[in-house]
Amino acid sequence: MDAFSIERSLIRLRVREHASYISKGDTVLATGASGFIEGGEEGLFVRQTRLLSRYRCQLGRRRPHPVTKSNVRQDSWMGYYIVPAPGEPVGDDAIAAAAQQAVELQVSRWVGDGMREHFVLTNFTQSPAQLRMTLEIDADFADIEETHGPRQQEGTRKRHWKRDGNVAALTFDYVATRDVRREGKRHHLRFDAGMTLRIETSSGSPKHRAGRVQFDIDLAPGASWHADLDWCARFGDEILPLPIRDNELDGIESRRRGMEFLREATKVEALDHETLAGVVDSTLNRARHDLAALRLQRFDRGPRAWTVAAGLPMYVALFGRDTLTTAQQSAMLGPEILRGTLPVMAEWQGTKDNAWRDEQPGRILHEAHPGPLSMLQYKPKDRYYGTLTAPALFCTALGHLWQWTGDRDAVEPMIKPAMAALEWLDTHAFDEKLGFHLVATRSKDGLKNQTWKDSDEGIVEEDGRTAEHPVATCEEQGIIHAARHAMAQILESFGHDDEAKRQRAAAQALKARFDATFWMDDIGSFAMALARDGHLVRSVGSNGLRCVGSGIVEDERIPRLLERSFAPDLFSGWGIRTLSSDHPAYNPYAYHRGTVWPVEHGPFAMGCQRHGAHDRVEQIARAQFEIASAFDQYRLPECFSGHARDKAHPFPATYPQSNSPQAWSASTAITLTQTLLGMQPFAPLGLLLLDPHLPTWLPELSVRALRVGAASVSLRFWRDAAGTTQFEVLEMDGKLSVVRAVTTWRDVFAPLDDVASRFT
Repeated sequence: MDAFSIERSLIRLRVREHASYISKGDTVLATGASGFIEGGEEGLFVRQTRLLSRYRCQLGRRRPHPVTKSNVRQDSWMGYYIVPAPGEPVGDDAIAAAAQQAVELQVSRWVGDGMREHFVLTNFTQSPAQLRMTLEIDADFADIEETHGPRQQEGTRKRHWKRDGNVAALTFDYVATRDVRREGKRHHLRFDAGMTLRIETSSGSPKHRAGRVQFDIDLAPGASWHADLDWCARFGDEILPLPIRDNELDGIESRRRGMEFLREATKVEALDHETLAGVVDSTLNRARHDLAALRLQRFDRGPRAWTVAAGLPMYVALFGRDTLTTAQQSAMLGPEILRGTLPVMAEWQGTKDNAWRDEQPGRILHEAHPGPLSMLQYKPKDRYYGTLTAPALFCTALGHLWQWTGDRDAVEPMIKPAMAALEWLDTHAFDEKLGFHLVATRSKDGLKNQTWKDSDEGIVEEDGRTAEHPVATCEEQGIIHAARHAMAQILESFGHDDEAKRQRAAAQALKARFDATFWMDDIGSFAMALARDGHLVRSVGSNGLRCVGSGIVEDERIPRLLERSFAPDLFSGWGIRTLSSDHPAYNPYAYHRGTVWPVEHGPFAMGCQRHGAHDRVEQIARAQFEIASAFDQYRLPECFSGHARDKAHPFPATYPQSNSPQAWSASTAITLTQTLLGMQPFAPLGLLLLDPHLPTWLPELSVRALRVGAASVSLRFWRDAAGTTQFEVLEMDGKLSVVRAVTTWRDVFAPLDDVASRFT
């Protein structure tokens, strides 16, 4: 890993290289190289519906040349365009001529439940300029899935134009209907949406003709013309509020209204720029802002209780597995996402038996999409439950809320839905014959594979064949094992001792069966899965290492499992591959058969830390922070290729359809930092345990305004001359005991009385 220094190189990797995105919550503007919307997968999307499918600009007979364009924040953007002044030459030298005799168009944009734009056209020549600016505009109301596949829904589109002086409005309305039969009943479904463009100019009256809005503009030398364009979205009778226009465009998000999270979230500072510390600092800062940008405000439970979309551009929707993972992995910054996600998941929890949706009472949501294909029920994705993972993650997320906040009023209402989720796992997803958890879809439109790696080809046999589903994967058993222990700690704290004992006993029995069944002693790892007919799927991937973080692995297995997991066929140098490169089905680009997923590395690192393997924690964390430094904006993407890190491969390839920013990838950087500090909160006890092990590439950092329960603490960590990490308390607000202690997995979800007797 020391062959070259990536943070000092020119490597900058961009996900979806030719696309540009600005976004906030449910709204995404996707443009190409021009900065406008040319077609394909580009568009202005609100609630996964493309409201603006074509948006082109022309000045005179020329397309303005984009000189420089960039995001200012995730939700704002600005571009400079130039065209030659009228009468200047056209041809190969036109751009050079434009630079000398320029008419400049400056475009500023803000998105959020719609879009606002500000145009400034300035004549930087010494002669008057007369120009016609033309905007070609169309709206197709396609579902985001239809932008890269066939159109499935088609309704009636209408266009209206209204003008009053220098103010005009162009409105698009769309209605699509569909009759379906579900559960023996006929349903008439209707999707009704619209968009209105309101235009106000500093002079002149816009005109509309054949899908084009035209402005005739006279500019004296040095003069400017201005226009404000507001794109307002409508869904049914709900007219969405326009985003606030920030005329300063200064990029300082924390000062803006509704940004309590950015003002109050834990600040992690690492300022030694001779090491990777600067990369760590930049990656964590980007993660914090990306989580705020992915906030789905329509699901807010208050200014300090909210949830996030899974990722941009394809997963701007509510996902159970993704949001629950993000909520617990980002808890060091603050409990806001935990406080908002758990009630939303409880509200959407399954209540009845619906095979088409894979819904059953107690099952936690997999995904809920608001686009037209979902609303018209071409697929069950408006409310779909096809996941084995989310019910268990609901329980571990609740455990994290309890440990970070100690808030009985927030936790107690969630105990009932958590126990219903465990009951679903035991009633509907447990194979008595095998003794393990697995589940198959009951829907003709459902997910074939409902495990952590949920692509159809994610689980493969030794010979490369895709495994027959359903299968009991090793990591799912571990996630359920952790869920039972998390709930046991909560149940004991709320006086439900008998149920807590039952959950601990069930977890211990599962652990014993798991070790006896899944361990492959000849390989030194766990089988990827157990098939329903009882044979082991003996392939080796990242699944086995994922088990370490859940506590299901017996201590004596850890050394061999770590040795196998960090062998060159699994550890690429940038991270752990989802599938061994020696496997016949390995493909460095395949979604779950060779790519590297940052989100898996939080549990990897935390599992290693809780078993004292600090060298492996450092190896994992360093690889992830170094690859973050290679990506634009220090963003860890959804996944990237499994190419080996060597002199022939100075960087990996991006996964072609990777999402970025991705909520759970952003939260991974936070979990890695928490793990390096050995940080374990027990807010109900007013206790924070620390076992810090800073590596040489991160010699010092500060954690400011860390919230544990009602207390807030600021800490400084540094490596001393002997290489030991020291820490000091800089500030304390409230009562909190900060104790240096080694925390094993058994301590994390132990009865709190036992924790108190050991550490206080």
